[in-house]
Amino acid sequence: MIRDPHAWARLGKGIATKRHARGLRQEDLAIQAGVSLGSVQNAESGQPPKARMPQSLPRIVKALGLPDTWIDDVLAGQEPAGEWRDVDVQAIVDEQRLEADLTSAFVRASDKATGPEIREGVKAALDVLRQHGLI
Repeated sequence: MIRDPHAWARLGKGIATKRHARGLRQEDLAIQAGVSLGSVQNAESGQPPKARMPQSLPRIVKALGLPDTWIDDVLAGQEPAGEWRDVDVQAIVDEQRLEADLTSAFVRASDKATGPEIREGVKAALDVLRQHGLI
């Protein structure tokens, strides 16, 4: 069994996120899964179990409508497609500002280019920066 506390924290966060997305309280999820409220609270706490995989965990995940492999996938470090993920909002904002700044620079540097041509050039420049991992 995986003992990595970060993996269990991801699992707990994923369960809580799915529960919130379905508009459920912890009590509601416990009833739907046929487990105790404490089992749901423990699952969402993200703490690694002391001995073995809790028997209530697959029931909780099934009640959330997640696939059977979801627990193992998350504990192994995978983020199942279409599931929750952390997003670096600042990077997105910075990228949008960078695009605006690049567009302004292209406008100043080009005499006869049209707006669409400038936007196309900016998008190409951003693609190169992304390929190099700079944004």
